[in-house]
Amino acid sequence: MSRRPRRNHSPAFKVKVALAAVRQEGTAAELAERFDVHPAQVHDWKKKFVEAGTAGFSGSTGPPTAAPEDDPVRLRKKISELAMENDFLAKALGRGQ
Repeated sequence: MSRRPRRNHSPAFKVKVALAAVRQEGTAAELAERFDVHPAQVHDWKKKFVEAGTAGFSGSTGPPTAAPEDDPVRLRKKISELAMENDFLAKALGRGQ
């Protein structure tokens, strides 16, 4: 029997399989046959999904972190920088108060 070439499944496909496993739409063997994957993959993807949701399939190894644009300190700093730029431009263009 010849070996099947290695396949890379998309995160969306993994979530689909993991959700089917979480919803108990069949045994791991049944789901593996339905989605044409190995039963061990079904267990692994279900475990990752339960632990980290969709972030478990993003490729990162650490716990999910907040996006840098959500950092309140950084946002306040950016707002003050923009306010200073607006003041400077208003004065430079003669629209100063």
